[in-house]
Amino acid sequence: MVLEIATFKIKPGQAAAFEAVFPKAAAIIASVDGHISHELQRCIETRDKYCFLVKWVNIDAHLVNFRQSPKAPEFRSLLFDFFAEPPSVEHFDLVHETRQGG
Repeated sequence: MVLEIATFKIKPGQAAAFEAVFPKAAAIIASVDGHISHELQRCIETRDKYCFLVKWVNIDAHLVNFRQSPKAPEFRSLLFDFFAEPPSVEHFDLVHETRQGG
């Protein structure tokens, strides 16, 4: 499993519109072969900053199955105008995990 962490900084005053459109973009990601799950988190300290966490079965699911498909430009077209700067995207491997109650 690979965790993609994308950080989005949204133009001031656009957060509500971004959040309204985001479910359409998220549905595109969810339809990609190799997608496991995703979530969008909003920063508490910087209200126009978001963290998009996507779990993929492997890195190729993101870099090939998504980025090299017609779905990538469709995803970007929904969100591009909201970005105050280009998103930061990185991929991570799990090193350690602890779960409560389990």
